[in-house]
Amino acid sequence: MSFTAVFMPVPEGFVAFVEELPGANTQGVTIEETRQNLQEAVALVLETNRELAEQALVGQEVVREPFELSI
Repeated sequence: MSFTAVFMPVPEGFVAFVEELPGANTQGVTIEETRQNLQEAVALVLETNRELAEQALVGQEVVREPFELSI
């Protein structure tokens, strides 16, 4: 699955976000720096979402399995 990164020039450099992943946004001085920062932002959003889900499910019986999305 692919995602869409959106980069917008601003006076300070660039801001960016991933259209399909709310909360994954960042900024940078150059577009290259912004791309790298966006990679980190996506990883942090996914990690945080996993931690929040795990906390919400403490004490509950659940089944966990790998999930891959093919579109």
